Amino acid sequence: MKFEDFNLNKELLQSLKELGFQEPTEIQEKSIPPILEGKDVMGESATGSGKTLAFGVGIIKQVIPKQGLQALIVTPTRELAEQVKDSLRIFSKKNNLNIISIYGGVSLDKQVLKLIKAEVVISTPGRTLDHLRRRTINLSKVKLLVLDEADRMLDMGFIDDVGQIISQCPKKRQTLLFSATLSSKIQKLADRYMYNPIRVSAEAMVDPTKLTQVYYDIDRGLKLSLLIHLLQNEKSGLVMVFCNTKRNVDFLVKNLKSNRIEAIAIHGGLTQNKRTKTMELFNNAKFDVLVCTDVASRGLHIDNVSHIYNYDIPRDPKDYVHRIGRTARAGKSGKTINILCQQDYDNFSNVRQEYKEFKIEKEDCPYLKRVMAIRTESVRPQRGRSQYPQKRRLPNQQNRRRYSRN
Repeated sequence: MKFEDFNLNKELLQSLKELGFQEPTEIQEKSIPPILEGKDVMGESATGSGKTLAFGVGIIKQVIPKQGLQALIVTPTRELAEQVKDSLRIFSKKNNLNIISIYGGVSLDKQVLKLIKAEVVISTPGRTLDHLRRRTINLSKVKLLVLDEADRMLDMGFIDDVGQIISQCPKKRQTLLFSATLSSKIQKLADRYMYNPIRVSAEAMVDPTKLTQVYYDIDRGLKLSLLIHLLQNEKSGLVMVFCNTKRNVDFLVKNLKSNRIEAIAIHGGLTQNKRTKTMELFNNAKFDVLVCTDVASRGLHIDNVSHIYNYDIPRDPKDYVHRIGRTARAGKSGKTINILCQQDYDNFSNVRQEYKEFKIEKEDCPYLKRVMAIRTESVRPQRGRSQYPQKRRLPNQQNRRRYSRN
């Protein structure tokens, strides 16, 4: 099948041809026909499967320029909102649609000005509610509502927010829902807000025959030393190192840099401008190692990732799958390396119990040169006080005599 078989408009076909898209992916082939027919669709597909173009086709068909906000795409994270916006602008560049993204961490007032002329909005749940409360966004003309990465939004506790947003949209609309997994919770969401949805599913993009998964079991104090050793000795392309906390991300980046490994960080504690710049630098291979929390494991399109390192094993087994899904894609090989210590045993056991089909081999620890870790500040200094800890006061002479007698 080719894109011409979908009876798309000439402008979109021309854009796809210029982008080098020749044949649709599995999720596109299955979902585009019912989307073009105006039906509600539930799509089960992994990150990178091409779902943005799938719902983008429906947006381009339905949205009329200069007729107000007609399509709303709700996404769980700022990064995904930006990525969807950029992709839709590329697909629709010949259709003259005004497409914007709105999310927290940036000025509300600037977004208000953009919303006045917007026809397509990609948003995070919290910021959408902010604008609804301020009455600076009008959803009364929305023809098409997209819930992207729906499972992630549920995991992040956005279910009530999503419900409030949907209640402000017209009942007569087309609703599209895409999720990595179509769980019972997702089904309940669909039963409540969708009308006779067509359910489609695509195979995972990760090729298990090309993905190697291993683990090391070492003392906690050697985790950093092993990571540095492997990064210096494993032949790799782009590398992603996952941590469970922002503090560990900052700790690793500081120590990797001190050992001449060019690493860059991304986590929820950074400003949006910083996070956007970080992804640009990593995608353009200005830095080879991206150290991140799970904010970067879902929804982001990153090519040429050869290695995934789990410095911390995720608490939720599903996050493990989303992490490793960044490599072994499009026919290329990839490797996942898990660095375990005693504190990771429970989380790792949960992963192996949940995904019994995964073959994760144990590796012997190589001879390591122990690295002296540089600690990061864990507490921000209070205003007006020195940021350096005070020297511990020595006991006075009388106390020293008392201590010596005890």
